Amino acid sequence: MATKNKGFLDAFREVGKEKGISLEVLFDAIEAALISAYKKNFNSAQNVRVALDRTTGEFNIYVVKNVVDEVKNDVTEISLADAQKIHPDYAVGDVIEEVIKPANFGRIAAQTAKQVVVQRIREAERNNIFEEYSERANDILTGVVQRMEGKNVIIDLGRTEALLTPAEQISTENYTPNERLKLYIVEVKKTTKGPQILLSRTHPGLLKRLFELEVPEISDGSVEIKSVAREPGMRSKIAVYSKDENIDPVGSCVGQRGLRVQAVVDELHGEKIDIVKWNQDPAKYIANSLSPAKVVSVAVKEDAKISKVIVPDYQLSLAIGKEGQNARLAAKLTGWKIDIKSETQAEQNDLADGMEVVPVTSEKSFSVD
Repeated sequence: MATKNKGFLDAFREVGKEKGISLEVLFDAIEAALISAYKKNFNSAQNVRVALDRTTGEFNIYVVKNVVDEVKNDVTEISLADAQKIHPDYAVGDVIEEVIKPANFGRIAAQTAKQVVVQRIREAERNNIFEEYSERANDILTGVVQRMEGKNVIIDLGRTEALLTPAEQISTENYTPNERLKLYIVEVKKTTKGPQILLSRTHPGLLKRLFELEVPEISDGSVEIKSVAREPGMRSKIAVYSKDENIDPVGSCVGQRGLRVQAVVDELHGEKIDIVKWNQDPAKYIANSLSPAKVVSVAVKEDAKISKVIVPDYQLSLAIGKEGQNARLAAKLTGWKIDIKSETQAEQNDLADGMEVVPVTSEKSFSVD
């Protein structure tokens, strides 16, 4: 007997389209649900198979039995003699399927199968979301502030929600409902309640990806971001480089009239940004990293990654920065320990400590103040 249920099938097709779930996943869910409904409502331990027509929605239920000489379990086995009554060609070892016709099964199936199908759809939707966002880890996306839960900010991504924890929030930002933000995907976890997407506004990767979006020369590979250092909400530094001598990597990131870098600053709500030129020569790179301060000379000890920097007296406070911020960011950017002294201090003491002192001129840089 074939049971017609095309309306039921059409409804699930619509659900699949809405949820972005493949039809085959839904068909499998429906078949599993019908098997579950049959076994539950008819107290059956039989091996059962459901064949669902993907076009018409008709389905048949079959009991599956193995053909044997001697039946030891009449639930899963059928004797050769009984099998040959159905068809004379059956032999021991064959598998026979008999169509069954349980009374009122259409109504029972509709009631019992619903929960199984809904659960399968929910699981498929969660898997789709997990796969979609796990592939985008270390990327940025745009989300809308939904609500606060304690100190956590819940971000609406459209198909799902994500979490911005206090550790990943910029301390100077206030998050208000319906505010649109760009956020960095730190991690995507599988949990019993579905995928958990952890976002960040403080990660250095957010700054890097924002520049990649704003600067075509970075996205096409002609300009490379070599390093990023951030004190989120306060100040950041990026080091950029181009193999092509005809391309100005700093100018590319700044943009005409500063529009490119300003777009990044606006997204980060006023975070100040220094764009410096990367150089394979450590002394020049360290000098550049201290932008906007000008540097007189740099002495380096490469094996220990220690440097001693001399700046004009009037540039000392600028080189160090408020509460040491500029020097601290330069050290993060370069990976070097940087000891900064003024020319007067250098004259009074032998600060080079046996290292070769290299006079340097800072290369082009740009600072948003």
